[in-house]
Amino acid sequence: MRGQVKDCSVRRDWAYLRSMESSDATGSAGLVILRPADSQPPFSKPREEWVDNLRTFIILLVVNMHACVTYSHVGGWYIKLPPEPDLQTKLPFILWQGHLQSFFMGLLFFFAGHFSEKSIAKKGRLEFLRDRGVRLGLPTLFFMLCLSRLTVWGIMRLPPIQSFPQFLQLYREYLFSGRFVSSNGPLWFAFALLIFSAVFALLRSTTVRKSAGSFQPGVVHILGFGLSAVCLTFVVRLVNPIETDLLNLQLCFFTQYILAFWAGILSARHQWLATLARSKLARNFGFIALIGGPALLAAVVYFGGPPTAHAAPYAGGWNWQAAGLAFWEQMTGPALSLGLMYWFSRRLNFANTITRWLSARSFAVYVFHTPVLVTLAQWFEPLHLTPFPGSCLLTLVGLLASYAVADLVLRIPGFNRML
Repeated sequence: MRGQVKDCSVRRDWAYLRSMESSDATGSAGLVILRPADSQPPFSKPREEWVDNLRTFIILLVVNMHACVTYSHVGGWYIKLPPEPDLQTKLPFILWQGHLQSFFMGLLFFFAGHFSEKSIAKKGRLEFLRDRGVRLGLPTLFFMLCLSRLTVWGIMRLPPIQSFPQFLQLYREYLFSGRFVSSNGPLWFAFALLIFSAVFALLRSTTVRKSAGSFQPGVVHILGFGLSAVCLTFVVRLVNPIETDLLNLQLCFFTQYILAFWAGILSARHQWLATLARSKLARNFGFIALIGGPALLAAVVYFGGPPTAHAAPYAGGWNWQAAGLAFWEQMTGPALSLGLMYWFSRRLNFANTITRWLSARSFAVYVFHTPVLVTLAQWFEPLHLTPFPGSCLLTLVGLLASYAVADLVLRIPGFNRML
């Protein structure tokens, strides 16, 4: 049996990643590596090492998400190894992958908004947009034009191309058909963030200044954020249900992303990121989500019945299952984000040789982990691993191989500029 194949325009699972970095950082957009210069006005805050560490952790989770999809068949991915597991085996994956999807992309958009505000305040609109074009646009084009085709052709195991003109014909068809635009794979995040950045630069007033201490989010603000995301997500999914996309952008999840990006901008303007992250409020919300999140999702699935084809009826529509999933997702995700921010800011606010090495290569891991995981999955297929050990082994080996590839790529002149 061959693994199931999907093109890069495949509808994404409940996941993916790529965020925006500080313009003062070494690495990729939104994957933040702050420098001492960030302690200068107009945002005079000391370096927060925990942000880098949390960013790295989320990228590890992204690799794990796609390794899980390879064996669980829960969500969309380039390759899924047979046989498809039964529903009883899928349920733990549904709980795990659902929780990942509920928070990690939104959290990265939040950091992207935070450092976008800092960057544009320091460099101005034109320099900000130029930097976003390099750090977001170029990696996206590289994936669409190179890695996308190599990954898909590798899965399909195409017969040897007899001539260079034949290769050009295949590639020309890919380009001129327009399929390359939606073949952005995990770089959909960079594509979306480039759009966010452009809109933000156009709408942002040049007179905006930080306003220290004028606003601190409380329980009402956090609950208001979650409930707003619940209502808007439910409405959006009436038109764009789960497992639909536009140019590989799953609009069914974008309500949280847009709100998180705006919240990140406010956190930079009013300087409350560090205060909120270290607060008991963040700790309590995180604890409630950690305990109540799995129980609530299990209850929704239990009373709503198992999802059928295309995630119906949870994917969207005028039914309580879609409303229940939106409520669980948008209330649990932000709360989990707050809990992680609290834990990392309190326990992992440090940097050493290892954490800096991992952080500096994290975005390159994000870009290259797709062909790495797909290649490894095909190598693992003859082993006939069951889903749980298979996804764990693929995660571990995939991370090691992805970091090795990232380290080699960053030694190539030019790549370290955009990765």
